[in-house]
Amino acid sequence: MNIIITGASKGIGRAITLRFAAAGHTVLVCARGEVGLYNLVEDIQTLYPETTIKALPVDMSNKEEVIEFAKWCLQFGTPDIVINNAGMFVPGSIADEEEGILEEMITTNLYSAYHLTRALLPSMINNQKGHIFNICSIASIQAYNNGGSYSISKFALLGFSKNLREELKPKGIKVTAVLPGAAFTDSWSGSGVDPKRIMEADDVAKIIFAASQLSPQAVVEDIILRPQLGDL
Repeated sequence: MNIIITGASKGIGRAITLRFAAAGHTVLVCARGEVGLYNLVEDIQTLYPETTIKALPVDMSNKEEVIEFAKWCLQFGTPDIVINNAGMFVPGSIADEEEGILEEMITTNLYSAYHLTRALLPSMINNQKGHIFNICSIASIQAYNNGGSYSISKFALLGFSKNLREELKPKGIKVTAVLPGAAFTDSWSGSGVDPKRIMEADDVAKIIFAASQLSPQAVVEDIILRPQLGDL
């Protein structure tokens, strides 16, 4: 199968890529940072030499680059699974955050998934099958201190996911919203938080992979994962 994963070079995106590569699927990945992206390619080729991985540096906040990435992916065939993982987090409160943060969060966390999905859908609809995963957040359903515009953008991504699910039901395409709580990634390094207090990035990857294995008659609409001891 052809698997498209955005924001694949680190954290949850990297864990997802490794999980699908281990199963022998063709993975088509992008990230903004070239060094991390090509390190991922090298790691996949070393660990899973039989797996095909193709990578393209992309700024997912740039609509034109998103559209070009979609065209690039389609040259390898219609995607079977699309994982909209690219995103960014800037803490702050609505009252005090810098001017332009909302626009930045919406562009990166919502529009990236919206534009990529729209560009890929004609081919997927023509095939009458496929699965789209949108990596939302616990912040999509739970307001919290210092969430600010990040939380707004993640609420919006969940709304996009729900509408997309309704539209694509009769077309044979599944849509799953993934709402993870805190998972240990580079952004937590140096935070002082015990890695054992929060989830592993691979926990998210495992549950996404499992959800992708169901029969065509079944779909996991929402996945909520939290640390065992609850949110921080």
